[in-house]
Parts: sequence; C-alpha cells; structure tokens
Amino acid sequence: MRLNENTLLLGKKVVLVPYTAEHVPRYHEWMRSEELRRLTASEPLTLEQEHSMQRSWREDADKCTFIVLDAEKWQARPSTTEESCMAGDVNLFLTDLGDPSLGEIEVMIAEPSCRRRGFGTEAVLMMMSYGLTKFEAKIGQGNEPSIRMFQKLHFEQVAVSSVFQEVTLRLTMNERERQWLLEQTSHVEERCYGDGSSESQ
Repeated sequence: MRLNENTLLLGKKVVLVPYTAEHVPRYHEWMRSEELRRLTASEPLTLEQEHSMQRSWREDADKCTFIVLDAEKWQARPSTTEESCMAGDVNLFLTDLGDPSLGEIEVMIAEPSCRRRGFGTEAVLMMMSYGLTKFEAKIGQGNEPSIRMFQKLHFEQVAVSSVFQEVTLRLTMNERERQWLLEQTSHVEERCYGDGSSESQ
C-alpha cells in the first residue's frame, strides 16, 4: 500500500483515502455482519487482529487499499470525521509475480445507505486508472449485484469455480478501453493525503 499512502482521490460520488488506524473500528463493525463476510469470503477477526491486518496492508507493496468515503458527507462541513463518512473499501492486489500488469480488484460497499448509488462503480473506475493493463475480479456466485456491476464496466466472465462458489471476470485494457476509462475518470482529482486527517478538504 506504499503506492497510495499519501494519496487522496476525489470523485463525484466518492472520495478514496488510504486505510488508516482511524478507519479500523468502523471497518471492524462492518465485518461483524455475517452477510458481508459471506459476500467477501472473509473470516471474522477481533478488533486487535483487524488493526494488525491494517498495519500489514499498509506495509505491503503488492496491495493498494483505499477506504471509500461518501463525497457528499465528506465535503459537507470541515468538522466531519472520515469515519462518519465511510462507505466501504476498494482494493487492488498484484497476484501474479510473473505478470506485474495483472491486478485483482475488489470493492465492498458495506454501508447499506450507500448501496445502489454508483459508489462501487466510481471507486472501481478510479482504482483502474492506476495504470495496470489487466484486471480480474473474483466474486461469489450469489453476489449478482457485484457481478452485474463489473460486467457493466466491460469485464467478461472467464471462469467459474464450483469449489469456491465464485466467478472470475476479466478485463484487458486496449486503446479503446483506455480511452473509455479516461472519459469515465476525467473528473477525478488527486490530492495529497496528510497524516490520516481530513484537513485537506
């Protein structure tokens, strides 16, 4: 996550900020939901384990993790904390040592009031503009909204695993796709993220 530890991305609907210790309590609350753990194939962790995971992700060069904030709430007033604006997270993992151009992308809009509002779509588009040329998404077979969202973003299903009960979707960027992505993200503004605070508003 060293790649984005000082980066804030401001979109129309969402703001992406690095995952810091400040975000862990809310994240931990979300992951107590059985439904979210099922949809994200996650194990239940204690708060201490969640803090440890956040620290390891921050040090990991093969992961890029952002917390997704509700842009409207975040911009509402200077005293707003990031924790109160949290909507979910978006991750990019370099999973193939032999192919550094391939990244596995994941998004979770955990806050029920933030779902079906285009937050996940914008967060994934913003993450895709990080310059890789191939993207994969592995999604539980029962997670229809997520599968449809990735298909809308030009991902195509390439595999189904009955063992893991998941489908793999893939997108390879060509010139046409790159142009399309640039059009979708032309409004995104990159800012410096200072010391885990939202004073940069």
